[in-house]
Amino acid sequence: MRYLPLTQPDREAMLGVIGAKSIDDLFVDVPASAVLDGPIPGLPMHASELAVERHMTKLAAKNLAAGAAPFFLGAGAYRHHVPASVDHIIQRGEFLTAYTPYQPEIAQGTLQMMFEFQSQIARLLGCDVANASMYDGSTACWEAITMARRVTKRGKAILSGGLHPHYVSVANTMAKFTGDQLVTSLPTLSLTPDTDDLIAQIDDDTSCVVVQYPDILGRIADLSKLAEAAHAKKALLVAVVTEPVALGAIKAPGEMGADIVVGEGQSLGVGLQFGGPYVGLFACSEKLVRQMPGRLCGETVDAEGKRGYVLTLSTREQHIRREKATSNICTSSVLCALAMSVHMTLLGEKGLRQLAAINHATASAAADRLASVPGVELVTPTFFNEFTLKLSKEARPVVRQLADQGILAGVSLGRLYPGADALANGLIVAVTETTTQEDVETLASALQEVLA
Repeated sequence: MRYLPLTQPDREAMLGVIGAKSIDDLFVDVPASAVLDGPIPGLPMHASELAVERHMTKLAAKNLAAGAAPFFLGAGAYRHHVPASVDHIIQRGEFLTAYTPYQPEIAQGTLQMMFEFQSQIARLLGCDVANASMYDGSTACWEAITMARRVTKRGKAILSGGLHPHYVSVANTMAKFTGDQLVTSLPTLSLTPDTDDLIAQIDDDTSCVVVQYPDILGRIADLSKLAEAAHAKKALLVAVVTEPVALGAIKAPGEMGADIVVGEGQSLGVGLQFGGPYVGLFACSEKLVRQMPGRLCGETVDAEGKRGYVLTLSTREQHIRREKATSNICTSSVLCALAMSVHMTLLGEKGLRQLAAINHATASAAADRLASVPGVELVTPTFFNEFTLKLSKEARPVVRQLADQGILAGVSLGRLYPGADALANGLIVAVTETTTQEDVETLASALQEVLA
């Protein structure tokens, strides 16, 4: 695609149509303190390709890759082994260059992959139908809240204290523009999730209850009771899964009555990648399918009776729905969805269950070892591969000290919930099949030294 710059008359004509005198008028909402009055300080006006390459390589060397140190970070993004065959397949030209199939009938390969991805996700999450992926877990969560509003004609959503705070933050940001009322709370360092509190808050104005499974502290709740309470008030239950590998060991949310199940698929086939891109998951019951955002691929037959794939539902605003669209999502993470689908295919159901069992066994052994360190208390005795510790000191400076030693000890609750003193000593630790016994011993020894 060629770059076609605008001429000055082009710019003036466009500004005239929208009623702006200058380009600067388009940025009046940006605070003056955030506007540069010249080139970026410290950035040279030009440099040779070799100089830029050297400089960027030097900057990249400051990063600490997940595989280069004992790694216990989680809280929504997990380090799992990605088979080499996954990258080999997704880098094939026909996949790597695939984008939104605006003429879907000529993109049968892409549509078939999306159809298979949907089938896998629907089965994984325990729902009737899944779409062809979303941007990421947090925006998928918000889409579920707005979908619940469309279905119930209500504007009040109750968010569990165990829902990832970043997901809550995204929902709060979007609710400013829709007028939705979001009822939120902080988690407590207790053994059990806040199921009873959520049930007590459901009323006739509630559109949905949003709960994470397992939650931010690693706790796993039986969602059946919560689903019954929500349905009794004609509200929906939205379940959020940030660690899909867990579903190889625990019951799927849809099987416990969740109406909409969303989540993040990064754990399977997609590396950490310093924060993205990731892949959002979205599934629901069949009766809600016409309110589902994004796109849905279907299987059919052509005039000759041969199997083919089509876009059965495409509710985005770029297509014919326009202002009646159920979502303004403009694309989907198809390449990441392909990576997840390839990884799930390679594992199969038996392989996923084995992977989940390894994760749980490794995490259980790690939790027992870390809990034996003086000054460390295990808050969540039941979990999948992620648990919360309560330290005798504030966790955030402890994490920093260990990071200086080359140990990524976990995610401090003080970082996720700044200002919440009751959570300041909490540390979320994630353990996967990539964690070795040596890694655990290194963390345990370092914690004992720092907490002494």
